[in-house]
Amino acid sequence: MSVISANFSAAPARQADTANPSALRPLYVLAWFLCAAFYFYQYAVRSAPGVMQEELTQAWGGNHIGSMIAAYYVAYALMALVAGVLLDRYGAHATIPSGIAVVAVGCLVFAQGGEAAGMGGFVLQAMGAIFAFIGSSYVAARYLPPRMLALFVGLTQCLGMAGAAFGSKPVHLLIDPAGSVHMAWQQVWLGFAALGAVLAVATWLVMPREGGDSHTHHGPLSAGSLMVPFRTVFANRQSWIAGAIGGLLFVPTTIGALVWGTLMLHVGEGTSMAFAASDVSMVPIGWVIGCPLLGYISDRIGRRRPVLIGGAAVLLAACLVAVYVPVGIMPRYSVALVMGIASGAAMIPFSSMKEINPPQLKGTAAGVMNFMVFLTTGIMSPVVSALMGNGEQVSMPTIQHAFLPLIAGVVVAIGLAFCLRETGWKVNSQG
Repeated sequence: MSVISANFSAAPARQADTANPSALRPLYVLAWFLCAAFYFYQYAVRSAPGVMQEELTQAWGGNHIGSMIAAYYVAYALMALVAGVLLDRYGAHATIPSGIAVVAVGCLVFAQGGEAAGMGGFVLQAMGAIFAFIGSSYVAARYLPPRMLALFVGLTQCLGMAGAAFGSKPVHLLIDPAGSVHMAWQQVWLGFAALGAVLAVATWLVMPREGGDSHTHHGPLSAGSLMVPFRTVFANRQSWIAGAIGGLLFVPTTIGALVWGTLMLHVGEGTSMAFAASDVSMVPIGWVIGCPLLGYISDRIGRRRPVLIGGAAVLLAACLVAVYVPVGIMPRYSVALVMGIASGAAMIPFSSMKEINPPQLKGTAAGVMNFMVFLTTGIMSPVVSALMGNGEQVSMPTIQHAFLPLIAGVVVAIGLAFCLRETGWKVNSQG
């Protein structure tokens, strides 16, 4: 172990009695649940502009949703690194409620109505939203039993996908001109801001009042001290393996299914748009099932790699069937549902990332993991788009060619999984 890693080998004694209890404690479960509720909330907020595109286009004099979403994900990815360090340095009580408050302020700014306010508010929402998943996994890793880490990480992702799948429906009902409410879109954002304020206060009241995990982080604040945890995590070869696996297992669904899946089914396979949209919607429903299920299995057997490899193998099979087997041979919606469930294996490396790095750096490790996943998405998305060519003239052979990098990525992820150190509790208890 390097000298830098050795600096984090021991946590302060004052926190030894609260970190990783052997049994669930109601207060800590509630603290995690509020973080997971934050994850649901920020996903609903993130998806709201897609439901009100017509209203925003009229207000802004043009459709600028694409550039706004791009700015959101750039801010989200960069803040992933910052959020992890802040959690390690100052703890959950000082950071997660602040993140919720920033999202609420971003909603308030968005409600001002102008294009600049919309762009600025959405970026603010991104800067606060990153604390949702990283904060949830940090709280789970610090305050909940280690044997249940993968389950709670999976449950967190489950709630996030529920927010993505179901959070936009109420917004549509509220702003629908033909509906019984017909609320102005600005009022919806004011409502989001109010919900965020309530959630921030509740989280601040419930979250354990402790500082960060490492006393080293409480030294003088400087660029050098902030870089120490990053050097530790990035110097760990296993961190790169876990990050690559997570990113490669996400892109078949986030890029392949959710971005290009409807086009593949409608243009490439000749299905109706209604069927294509319904079929693709089964993928996030599969996430809701698969993320906690595979996490539970991993925790139950006390091993990470068998569940990771098995889920990735099923994902690979589902991808091959989706791309190369004509529609109608398999039961309706089954392939997309299985793909979503199996892609829950992508959450296993998030648990591994925390377990292969010093325990005092669980926030930094989570931030680096999120950054790597978004980096993989940012690299693979333009590659697939370039191979797809002109979407108006796309054919099934073109789609199959464009999806080859995504399928090859799953194969690479399976190979890398054999190089990932096993960190399940059963192996640790035997060691």
